[in-house]
Amino acid sequence: MPRNYKKEYSNYHSKPEQRKKRSSRNKARRKLANSGVSVAGRDVHHKDGNPKNNSRKNLTTTSKSKNRSFARNKSAGKKRS
Repeated sequence: MPRNYKKEYSNYHSKPEQRKKRSSRNKARRKLANSGVSVAGRDVHHKDGNPKNNSRKNLTTTSKSKNRSFARNKSAGKKRS
């Protein structure tokens, strides 16, 4: 069964809270790029996991594979370090 992107967007991605988080992630990427950090081919990582915290000391670049995966606890949640 193919993925229904339209339904997925209307159920999740179009919600106001998710739109604010996406906007903040885009802003973080622009902030690092404008400060001279190379973001080509890399992801911007929020160290504290909060996409709305775009302070410079909370942002760094990481490889895509490292930033898009994280250790899980027994109940499949994100492990706290």
